[in-house]
Amino acid sequence: MRQRNSTNLLRTRCNKTLTSVPRTDGVPRPARRMYGFTLVEILIVVVILGILAVIVMGRFTDSAVNSAQNTFISNTKSFATAAMLYHEKTGAFLEDSSSGDMPADFDDYVNPTMWTNGTPIGGVWDAELDSYGVKSAIGVHFDGTGDTQDDDFMTTIDSRFDDGDLLTGAFRKLADERFYYVLSDN
Repeated sequence: MRQRNSTNLLRTRCNKTLTSVPRTDGVPRPARRMYGFTLVEILIVVVILGILAVIVMGRFTDSAVNSAQNTFISNTKSFATAAMLYHEKTGAFLEDSSSGDMPADFDDYVNPTMWTNGTPIGGVWDAELDSYGVKSAIGVHFDGTGDTQDDDFMTTIDSRFDDGDLLTGAFRKLADERFYYVLSDN
């Protein structure tokens, strides 16, 4: 009889430790462990990921702006060098062209697609002759095509390859929404 009691006692102990939730039919079922996350835990993770995404996107945006500014500076220098070669070869400065239109015979010196596609910072390329107080200049006209940049943005560009002052030096603001590399003053 002892053996029988010890077996019943073992079953009772096991049933108490393994069962915790009774079924509706009165038969106990084994306890289940819950695997997974609560809604609060999931929401915390989503918020943290959102914050990290904002930080990372901010860095990518800064990189894209810096890249566009550097490309604009490089293109401006290339167009200015080509315009000076044009002047050396022909003895004349580039003709004044409408904003976005390539000056006549300049396509022999630069890639026309680079000129007509606009600048990497918005606006369109433009050549000026005997206007805005300069003899010859090449630059950007923010005519509503693409993004329009403000004076602070353009001052940052000016500080990278000139004197950092839009009123002096080779790169200047000639008029509202017109920023040019001056090839020759009047």
